[in-house]
Amino acid sequence: MEKEAYSRPMVIPFIVMVFVVMLISFVLKTNIYEPVLNISVGDTVSPEMFFPGFMTGNISYSVGETDAVSGDHKAVNEMSCDAGSSSAVFKYPGKRLLEFKLFGFIPLSNIVINVVDPVKVIPGGQSIGVMLHSKGVMVVGMSPVTDRAGKRINPAADAGIMVGDVILSIDGIMVKSDEQVKALVSLGKENTLTIVLKRGSNNIKVTVKPVICSETGSYRIGLYVRDGTAGVGTLSFYHTSSRCYGALGHVINDADTAMKIDMAEGKIVGASVKGIHPGRKGKPGEKVGMFNGSRDITGSIVKNTPFGIFGELDKPVVNPFYKEALPVAFSYQIKKGPAEIMTVLEDNRVEKYNIEIQEILSPPVRDGKGLIIKVTDKKLLQKSGGIIQGMSGSPIIQNGMLVGAVTHVIVNDPTRGYGVLAEWMLQEAGILHADVNQGTGIRQKAA
Repeated sequence: MEKEAYSRPMVIPFIVMVFVVMLISFVLKTNIYEPVLNISVGDTVSPEMFFPGFMTGNISYSVGETDAVSGDHKAVNEMSCDAGSSSAVFKYPGKRLLEFKLFGFIPLSNIVINVVDPVKVIPGGQSIGVMLHSKGVMVVGMSPVTDRAGKRINPAADAGIMVGDVILSIDGIMVKSDEQVKALVSLGKENTLTIVLKRGSNNIKVTVKPVICSETGSYRIGLYVRDGTAGVGTLSFYHTSSRCYGALGHVINDADTAMKIDMAEGKIVGASVKGIHPGRKGKPGEKVGMFNGSRDITGSIVKNTPFGIFGELDKPVVNPFYKEALPVAFSYQIKKGPAEIMTVLEDNRVEKYNIEIQEILSPPVRDGKGLIIKVTDKKLLQKSGGIIQGMSGSPIIQNGMLVGAVTHVIVNDPTRGYGVLAEWMLQEAGILHADVNQGTGIRQKAA
């Protein structure tokens, strides 16, 4: 009986521990960590990067290679890394599979490591003018038409057209501008028009009969439309060998519908800042910018993505503080603590300002929010109140590396905001190749 009384208390904690470990294993496998982690050649990987400290002493792991196409795994080439009891140093590029186990037999997690050569870029900070033209013409509003009988009707709404739809063609003619839509409606007069719309990923065909507006004497169908957008942002980086740049750090949405602009073409040019509207709690500030037509910065826009806009510059840019390219930090290299941003507050002069990285978000957030930052620079706080619109894309530098770019201001505290990881921007630009999980954030507005 004494032996039974002694063993029961030992068994219960063991069962509880096994249950907890199984629960942790399930959570880890279902989304806590990135399925693919970028690692620089020559850097060390250890369990401490993925698991709580109290667990790491009992964790073992094996390293295998991952076929980038099929996803099949195989034993690692002995020459590709040095694997010890607590860490591995990867010597060559390629994908590696890390299989972690607790006590040598309880599976914890499988994590794919994307081993890449270090990447260097020229940090930005320059103000840019952004001009984006959409594929087709976006419906941004509805307006009833008063016909000759005094009746208020809306032919477009009656046909099923909705705000956010994109008009692709009218009577078989592809449309590219709001003026063209107006002309085709007028040309059709009271004849029924066949309109092809894009709604989400689907194309929809509707028929609409214009009416004469008693107020203007012209044929109308009751729509407000827009064929593009323009604004001021900040250049994040320039990659010399590919001539690729990244900017803004977030997607460009239509101002009225908040929907992503499906772009047909776009370009960036140099811009200057002529004034600042400081931010305050509940009301984000903004830069008052002007396209200056400078030939110092010109380039194409080829992608509009959750991590920013990307394209090619016509010629290289020069950073006034960093004459040489800086290495791009991966997520495991970013630390909480002091950092700096580069942006323009007056004319076209790039300046440095102190910030603090308060949080490195995990799991990673797909919509461009991987860091929480706080402005600590007294000069910047005095001039702008913190993060303001137009700062989107301002590069974040820490320990001599480009770690990210400013993306959003937290509306209720303009001294704080979000940043996107630089490695995510490089992935979107095609300079790196990896996957990231999705996630959510709190109330914010694009900077």
